[in-house]
Amino acid sequence: MTPEDQEETQPLLGPPGGSAPLSRRVFLAAFAAALGPLTFGFALGYSSPAIPSLRRTAAQALRLDDAAASWFGAIVTLGAAAGGVLGGWLVDRAGRKLSLLLCTLPFVIGFAVITAAQNVWMLLGGRLLTGVACGIASLVAPVYISEIAYPAVRGLLGSCVQLMVVTGILLAYLAGWVLEWRWLAVLGCVPASFMLLLMCYMPETPRFLLTQHKRQEAMAAMQFLWGSEQTWEEPPVGAEHQGFRLAQLRLPSIYKPFIIGVSLMAFQQLSGINAVMFYAETIFEEAKFKESSLASVIVGIIQVLFTAMAALIMDKAGRRLLLTLSGVIMVFSTSAFGAYFKLTQGGPSNSSHVDLSTPISMEPTSASVGLAWLAVGSMCLFIAGGSQALRRLLARLRLLHLQCPFHSVLCP
Repeated sequence: MTPEDQEETQPLLGPPGGSAPLSRRVFLAAFAAALGPLTFGFALGYSSPAIPSLRRTAAQALRLDDAAASWFGAIVTLGAAAGGVLGGWLVDRAGRKLSLLLCTLPFVIGFAVITAAQNVWMLLGGRLLTGVACGIASLVAPVYISEIAYPAVRGLLGSCVQLMVVTGILLAYLAGWVLEWRWLAVLGCVPASFMLLLMCYMPETPRFLLTQHKRQEAMAAMQFLWGSEQTWEEPPVGAEHQGFRLAQLRLPSIYKPFIIGVSLMAFQQLSGINAVMFYAETIFEEAKFKESSLASVIVGIIQVLFTAMAALIMDKAGRRLLLTLSGVIMVFSTSAFGAYFKLTQGGPSNSSHVDLSTPISMEPTSASVGLAWLAVGSMCLFIAGGSQALRRLLARLRLLHLQCPFHSVLCP
């Protein structure tokens, strides 16, 4: 679920007369829940610096060949698919808070297994567990945040979810610059552990408590989060368990947005955006950069900046315009990166074998040294073009609601 899902639903509650709540604990609760998306992003970005580090490791049992490296990066998505289905089941039955608490366990256990790994299978098992946690966190955290936030800040707090994901990716890239893969996995346990600690002191969402007919607990949760008890209209019976029948796919209002949304998601995945995130450092090493870690960090910074920019201008510029612009930029950037590899293929003395921190004037032996920056620039454009316009358009198409049976497939 994305922030736009929440914007289009009826307000869950609101202070009378538009007055501001007395307590700011809602921001602490939102931060605690947002540590889930932060760890989610860290798990996604972990493979980028970890794969080169594992290939340099002295232990033969842990050394990754090409096939193992591919699985090490990609297996997290299999876990995320399973976690999305599990999260959809947990969020309505166990509750939002308990679901977030439970998702910290596979995060911590997964990174702990990677830290203690003695062979490749333990590495893959740890990555699979973190993927399961990613799937749960990507679904439950936005729900929790939207349901505890009052209307004036719901959009702001909801937009922070995706920003925390890309911040987690950047954190993995930055930490991977100085840490080896084991210590990087130890670092991955930290935000999940803090999330577990903080969420123990946070309340369940008032809306979920009301759907369970626990009105006193809901009032206590509002008192904790807002510093006052507001009047809520209790949700209709069965509101959290509205069914979806396959026969509804015959309705144009259902199958048209479904086909458009699934097609857009499929094309986005085929564009290679996840491959760049998972294997950014490996890609730059294949391009013979001496400072592949620095190039990955630059890509991560660009992603954070443009995600924040997309959140600010999305409502004014429009989803369709930005989605079209995104596609054009990604086509141009991938074409430029392919041209770079074509132009620089050859011996080890090609122009890409340069240090990014070295001025071009200090590399007089290479006539095409500027092509090194073509690779970094094209990847930065690719990441900038792959903004959040698609997910926000899908939210408008109503494909990411919890009641939709395809949510668990689309969300991870």
